[in-house]
Amino acid sequence: MRAKLVALLGALLPLLAALLVTAPAASARTEAADVVPTATLTEVTDFGSNPSNLRMYLYVPDTVTANPAVLVAVHWCTGSGPDMYNGTEYDTLADQYGFIVLYPSVTRSSKCFDVSSPQALKRGGGSDPVGIKSMIDWVTRTYDADTSRVFATGISSGAMMTNVLLGDYPDVFAAGAAFSGVPFGCFATTDGSEWNSACANGTVTHTPQEWGSLVRNAYPGYSGPRPRMQLWHGTEDATLRYPNFGEMIKQWTNVQGVSQSPAATDTPQSGWTRTRYGGTGDRAPVEAISLQGVGHNLYSNGMAARVLTFFGLDSGGPAPQPQPGACKVSATTSAWNTGLTGSVTITNTSTTTINGWQLGFTLPAGQTITNGWGATYTPASGAVTATSASYNAALAPGASVSIGYQANHTGNSAAPGAFTLNGTACTTG
Repeated sequence: MRAKLVALLGALLPLLAALLVTAPAASARTEAADVVPTATLTEVTDFGSNPSNLRMYLYVPDTVTANPAVLVAVHWCTGSGPDMYNGTEYDTLADQYGFIVLYPSVTRSSKCFDVSSPQALKRGGGSDPVGIKSMIDWVTRTYDADTSRVFATGISSGAMMTNVLLGDYPDVFAAGAAFSGVPFGCFATTDGSEWNSACANGTVTHTPQEWGSLVRNAYPGYSGPRPRMQLWHGTEDATLRYPNFGEMIKQWTNVQGVSQSPAATDTPQSGWTRTRYGGTGDRAPVEAISLQGVGHNLYSNGMAARVLTFFGLDSGGPAPQPQPGACKVSATTSAWNTGLTGSVTITNTSTTTINGWQLGFTLPAGQTITNGWGATYTPASGAVTATSASYNAALAPGASVSIGYQANHTGNSAAPGAFTLNGTACTTG
């Protein structure tokens, strides 16, 4: 009997040893802790498809939040990932709030990102955006990062790349912040040149719809929510001239489906004019900061903290989900004979973005909707649900969207008196 037990044990031990050697790591994040040191800038190689031979640098704080956010920080021409790390405060802010910072780095001789080629201006087309997307995928896999909280920011060439990334990958990024950039597609060339003088000089202009279509055409068929955008520009920028600031506002307000008229204007500090579009809060769909008398090199300490506020990353973790009473609706009607026009304004009063919304309300007896705008209305009478359109599906904290409808009535032309947004009761007024 003892001989049999010894023989059995001898057979089991090699099998057990093999299982221990091949057993998967407890988690990808545990494995990453051995690969990427914390609290120091580290280069990562073999991160995935990288057609333009970019380099990847990563900063992981000592304390990372569960399912951390990822911030892509993109350098300027002649710069590098380590230069962006040394020249901005995103690493120290990551220490404070627990997100991960990714620093792409160009290896071509100009040290400028490709924002010009047809490959760069198309989702999955190749060049730098594909390499950066691979870096993001590596980080989200390795650290189990929150794919709904991936952000991009950049300076000069990095600002232009921020515009490109948000256009190519609207499903990847929640928001971007561009310091001294140009609109998506403005720098496009077809002769292999990296430089577009007309765009740099601010002489390329389009209608908002034309600018917006350049973004939409980068990912044909996409109908989901679009990333929010924060824009910074100096009035005396002699490299990427100031008219580009207005063109970017035209582009991103059109992409977001919000008015070009500011919802709010203020002066955060002397010489700054901040306009917000589609909302009045810190996370409006588009926010633009103009710096009077400032040139191209406008970035300075303290601005990164304002970027984090716009992104919603300065709260140390995911924003809370909307709570009951986190929306407000105002509704009016204008009637004639047997018809009326209804106007409805929905405001997100919560602290987190609503991506895709349904507004529920009950029409007064005798009213039947004949047509509408800004939403799809079903059914035409009784308890109605208005479902967001593709261009206004994202409703940032503090942001408002206006929709409307025409209806027939049999005598009662009043507006609905109660509303729910995604099942949450809204205040009215």
